[in-house]
Amino acid sequence: MLGFLRKPVVVTAEINMNLVALTVMGLISRLWGLSYPRAVVFDEVYYGQFVSLYMKRIFFVDDSGPPFGHMLLALGGYLGGFDGNFLWNRIGAEYSMNVPVWSLRLLPALAGALCVPLAYQILVELQFSHCAALGAALLILLENSLITQSRFMLLESVLIFFILLAVLSYLKFYNLQRHSYFSGSWWFWLLLTGVACSCAVGVKYMGLFTYMLLLAIAGLHFWHMIGDQNLSNVGSTTRKMYYVSLMCHFLARGLALIIIPVAMYLSFFYVHLTLLYRSGPHDQIMTSAFQASLEGGLARITQGQPLEVAYGSQITLRNVLGKPMQCWLHSHTNTYPIRYENGRGSSHQQQVTCYPFKDVNNWWIVKDPGMQQLVVSNPPRPVRHGHIVQLVHGITTRYLNTHDVAAPLSPHSQEVSCYIDYNISMPAQNLWRVEIVNRESDTDVWKTILSEVRFVHVNTSAVLKLSGASLPEWGYRQLEVVGEKLSKGYHQSMVWNVEEHRYGKSQEQKEREVELHSPTQMDISKNLSFMAKFTELQWKILTLKNEDTEHKYSSSALDWITMDTNIAYWLHPTSGAQIHLLGNVVTWASANIAALVYTCLSLWYLIRRRRKIYDVPEDAWQLWVSAGGICVGGWAVNYLPFFLMEKTLFLYHYLPAVTFQILLIPIVLQHLSDHLCRSLLLKSMFSALIVAWFSSVYFVYCTFRPVTYGEPSLSVTELKDLRWKDSWNILIRKQ
Repeated sequence: MLGFLRKPVVVTAEINMNLVALTVMGLISRLWGLSYPRAVVFDEVYYGQFVSLYMKRIFFVDDSGPPFGHMLLALGGYLGGFDGNFLWNRIGAEYSMNVPVWSLRLLPALAGALCVPLAYQILVELQFSHCAALGAALLILLENSLITQSRFMLLESVLIFFILLAVLSYLKFYNLQRHSYFSGSWWFWLLLTGVACSCAVGVKYMGLFTYMLLLAIAGLHFWHMIGDQNLSNVGSTTRKMYYVSLMCHFLARGLALIIIPVAMYLSFFYVHLTLLYRSGPHDQIMTSAFQASLEGGLARITQGQPLEVAYGSQITLRNVLGKPMQCWLHSHTNTYPIRYENGRGSSHQQQVTCYPFKDVNNWWIVKDPGMQQLVVSNPPRPVRHGHIVQLVHGITTRYLNTHDVAAPLSPHSQEVSCYIDYNISMPAQNLWRVEIVNRESDTDVWKTILSEVRFVHVNTSAVLKLSGASLPEWGYRQLEVVGEKLSKGYHQSMVWNVEEHRYGKSQEQKEREVELHSPTQMDISKNLSFMAKFTELQWKILTLKNEDTEHKYSSSALDWITMDTNIAYWLHPTSGAQIHLLGNVVTWASANIAALVYTCLSLWYLIRRRRKIYDVPEDAWQLWVSAGGICVGGWAVNYLPFFLMEKTLFLYHYLPAVTFQILLIPIVLQHLSDHLCRSLLLKSMFSALIVAWFSSVYFVYCTFRPVTYGEPSLSVTELKDLRWKDSWNILIRKQ
């Protein structure tokens, strides 16, 4: 029974020493001296703020992309014991001793190091020689820009790692498809493709470009599978099995490449929102409901508020749009000028504005038009969708009003005011219909924080709206509120929600003023579902736009191809030591030439094949096309979209695209050697040229190594010698 123990257990394994050596060299090149410089380097000043907020569990919104990349950087800080206490306010600032610099930079460095063996594996899976694969890996290893970008607390190296992992996983899956589909390894690589794609998108939205490329390639491969004659020409019984198998293939790809990435993307936000449960400076751009779900901040103010708005409720109304800044419906005793600077007249009624600060003049009382009382009855009578109300300003007791008078800054809209009876022929028009935008039924009750409402003027059908314009000095630069005709459509600027709320108890004005200054007392919690939070946060990320200012090192997409620009990442405070984002000039130029050669050769082959002239064997042609689809396609989808973007661009945005272009170089070189160098002499000469060319790549890497790693410090003469282009900004101190 135990006879199997008589023989030793033997495990055999094949180890690709090329892969091992490349991995070790990649780790050395990226991890060597990782803590140097011990100072804030370029965009570390940006990402470091988010790491600190993660450590303190404070909510933030970053419009640059999803949270997965930030969480990976925060993981490095967590593993290093970072407490989040550092002021990220200046590039070049020395890190204090509590900042674990090595840990914070570790994950980007590891990702950058692993890109080297990934490049090797990708070319092997594309069916190119190990020599070509080794060349691709060495080009990635010696690429100065990729080294620089991966040695700091930045996200591009992490993005490129997941992009290359997704490409490699799909290629391995596709190659297994030919002979062992639905096997364990087949499922593993298919699922890993979807996981890597979701991680790439989760790091930066630029990862979406490669994800779309792989989806297109997968769709094309599936289309070819449908038209495969070997699978179609079968008997009736077998044909049924063929259709079942085809459906299984379709569902497997849908599960792995769509459903799982979407689920993982949602999980990134779930973890993000679970970790960041405390209120902070960034949550003010969110809705009142979102803010109330965070610990502290608005939640501290709104805790204990009644949920249902009733007649007699005292409320503050916040505009849902939140642009150009969050603000609340406001009024004060000042009136509109009799005449504006352009000569137009006003009603001279009490001003109504939107005020961006908490203030007692933001309080309004919801009044029943058929009753005089300004307190909540017992039991309270809730206000429902479609009810008619009057809004009474709490401090001045004047009614919210609009009429056919042009607004001060928006003459095509109606003026909104608090009505003053001047005993002239201008009657009060102060009835408003409450419309709950996010209602589930027409009988919904108006709820604190949760309900988004429009106020439609009964007499004129105008909607209470924030125009966003800033009033002149007479309006204290507060934001203009107007009455907009309902027929002009729906916009978030027309939607308001109750943020602070109490049930009014005082009928006398003096007692009411005291009440308006007092805190609320009742205790009702308000919780948003995860999907509600996710939807709002995702929308903010996509629509929030920071002021795009011209940066000293910003550039255009055209500058990247010829590397006419660079970025100074760090400068030593006393010596000439500095770090720059600069690519290997020979590699970048070779990548451009390789792309041009590939395009010209492909067009030549296509024209010749159209005329039934086949210059290369069919298997070599298919290899050429598939390699181009990955490398040229990867370059195009990661580069061309930047011509359509209205944002500040930097050289590092080009790194994912140039990585694909670098992979194309050994592909073109092998193709030229195998199919165009037909004689032994030509092959020998071509090999000698490749050796000379690669030596020049290594020479440029060594030449720019001091500004890649930041050491050793260079003299003024040496720095001037590195300025190979007049457009490069190499920093030289004045003597």
